[in-house]
Amino acid sequence: MKNEVDVVIFGLGPMGRLIAKGILRRKGMRIVGAVDVAKDLVGKDLGEILELSGELGVTVSDDAVSTISKLDPDIAVIATTSFLKDIIPQLEICAKSGVDVISTCEELTFPFYKYPQKSEEIDKMAIRNGVTILGTGINPGFLMDTLPILLTTVCERVDSIKVTRMMDSSKRRIPYQKKIGTGLTPEEFMKAMKEKRITGHVGLEESIAMISSSLGWKLDNIEKYPPEPIISSSDVVTPFKRIRAGEVAGLKSVADGLMDGKRVITLEFISHAEVREEYDSVIIEGEPRVEEKIINGVNGDVGTVNVLINMIPKVLDAEPGLVTMKDLPLPSAFTGDLRQYL
Repeated sequence: MKNEVDVVIFGLGPMGRLIAKGILRRKGMRIVGAVDVAKDLVGKDLGEILELSGELGVTVSDDAVSTISKLDPDIAVIATTSFLKDIIPQLEICAKSGVDVISTCEELTFPFYKYPQKSEEIDKMAIRNGVTILGTGINPGFLMDTLPILLTTVCERVDSIKVTRMMDSSKRRIPYQKKIGTGLTPEEFMKAMKEKRITGHVGLEESIAMISSSLGWKLDNIEKYPPEPIISSSDVVTPFKRIRAGEVAGLKSVADGLMDGKRVITLEFISHAEVREEYDSVIIEGEPRVEEKIINGVNGDVGTVNVLINMIPKVLDAEPGLVTMKDLPLPSAFTGDLRQYL
C-alpha cells in the first residue's frame, strides 16, 4: 500500500523544475518519475537536474509510455506546452493508464471555446478511463479568470469586468523574456510576430470564455488583438540582456469579450522591463461596484507552481472528466498531508 501520493513530472524546462522543487517541499507526495525529450537530460538523476545536494533516485526518461505503465503514479504533472494539440498525446498516455492529470497548458484551462470537438473527445476519454484532467496556473487559471469569477459573488448585477496584470518582466526567467521580445528592435519584434515566434500572452481567450460561462453570458465574440511592443525609453539591464533605449522592453496583450455590441470583459496583460508599479487588478462594474488590487502583483512563476500544487488534492478528489477551475471546489492553499487522498 502506498504511503505517499506518487507524481510523475512531464517536462523539465524552467517551469517543470520549479514545480518539481515545490512538490519536494510538500507533505505526503513524492516524485517517482520524470519525462523529458531533451537529450542532455535523459538518463540523469532528477536531483542533479534540480541542482540538489544529492540524488533522488529518479532517472529522467524519454519514454512516457514505459514510465507511466511501470510506475503507476497517482497523478501526472505536465509542463510541456501552451497548446492543446501538442498535449493531447500526453493526455492519452496518462488516461489510458488511469492516471489523473494536472497541467500548465494554457489552452487546456478552458478549451471548450476554441476546440469544442477536441474538448468533448478529451472529456469522454477521461470519463471512459476514470481520470480527471485539469489545466491551470496563475494566468490563465487564477488571476484573470477564477479570481474575478469569485469576486462577482457579492454582485446582484454585473455589467462589465476589466482585469489588468502589470508585471516587471526584468525579474522573470530568461525564456520568458525571450518569449515577449525583450531586447529586439521594433522591426525584429514585428518580424517575430509574423513568424509566430511571439504570440502575445496565451490564455486570454480561455479566461474570457471561462468568465462568461460562469456568469451565464452568451458572448457574440472574443477578440484578441495583436500584441503591442513596449519600447524602452532608457537603457535597462535585466538578467537576460541589456535593453537599449528604442529597443523592445516587453509587450501588451489585450482581449475583449463582446456581448450585444459592447465590451463586457476586457483583459489586459502588460509585461515589460520598465514597469515601476506591479499590480493585479479587477474592476467589476455593476451592483455593487467592486474594485480589487493586489499591490506588487503576484510573481508568475511562484504563483503558477503553487496554484498547480494546491489543486492536486482537488483533482484527486474530483469526478472523472475534463474539468476547469470553475468546476472544482473553491481553490485554496493546501497545507495538509496529501496522504489522506490515497
